[in-house]
Amino acid sequence: MTEKSSAVSRAMRSVFFLPVVALLLASSVRAQEKKSPGDLHIQHVQGRVYMISGAGGNVTVQVGDNAVTVVDTGTPEMAEKVLAAIRTLSSNPVAFIIDTSIDQDHLGGNSVLAKAGNKELAGAAGDRTGDILGQTREGASIVAYIAVLNHMTQAGGSRIKFPESSWPTDTYDTGNWKIFNDEPIVIYHAPAAHTDGDSFVFFRRSDVVSTGELFVPSRYPVIDEQQGGTIDGIIDALSTMIDDVLVPRENEEGGTYVIPGQGRLCDRTDVSNYRDMLAIVRGRVASLVGKGKTLDEVKAAEPTFGFDGLYGAQTGPWTTDQFIEAVYRNLTRDKHPK
Repeated sequence: MTEKSSAVSRAMRSVFFLPVVALLLASSVRAQEKKSPGDLHIQHVQGRVYMISGAGGNVTVQVGDNAVTVVDTGTPEMAEKVLAAIRTLSSNPVAFIIDTSIDQDHLGGNSVLAKAGNKELAGAAGDRTGDILGQTREGASIVAYIAVLNHMTQAGGSRIKFPESSWPTDTYDTGNWKIFNDEPIVIYHAPAAHTDGDSFVFFRRSDVVSTGELFVPSRYPVIDEQQGGTIDGIIDALSTMIDDVLVPRENEEGGTYVIPGQGRLCDRTDVSNYRDMLAIVRGRVASLVGKGKTLDEVKAAEPTFGFDGLYGAQTGPWTTDQFIEAVYRNLTRDKHPK
């Protein structure tokens, strides 16, 4: 049995212990919240970590004694407001910007926030790819998995043109990467998940995880097939979080808090329920594919039945039908290669 099939099997086995009522309950997270410039919301999570919402994707801010670490930077249009919000938390320069994916609503503010930074404080975070590319840039170190830089720099390789000032200056190509800003910060790579360049970030002493687009509690995950995304990769990444990183305080509540790609603050129960839902839907679609069903027949069988009230959407940028189509293509790709 492969590692991937083993992880999916573990996820499938756990669903038999999933109380149905838990899917209908939101976690009771107690945290301070206040308005920030531009009607953004700043929420103290715990320890040194804060969440800024309202700028596109959620922005994670970790405040060190001498420097600030930022995970994702929101949209380009909200970058100045995000910087103003960070300044209400700390006047220290930004040392690290960590990009969790290539999505523009997560790294669109890179250029603005990097200018407010100090690379000397970052030290040697990883490979100096900026020097390799001929970019002698001042400001914060922008850290990402190597695939993010590859997509941003390849001509025609991305659907969005990114300015060079937003490109990662420090990349990693291993399973995880570690940096330090008054606490250990571990960056994990999630292979072939939402994209092929996803990362999630664990602030060890503060006990907070920032997931990027791997986890959004209000909708089915976006599987960006053009950028190497797969349903199995997302399930594997969430299983790694649950098994190796997330620790509840009591009765599966509290403990490690989770900042999702968008939406409300969460904990281990939210991520577990979400992962188990994905394993169930994947299993249903795989069963129908094994019986030779077409995509239309799979849709008609409603493999997301029971979950659409929490995660489904009939309109908008990512619908339930699009999610089912992506899962179907993932599971039939070997049988019907392009």
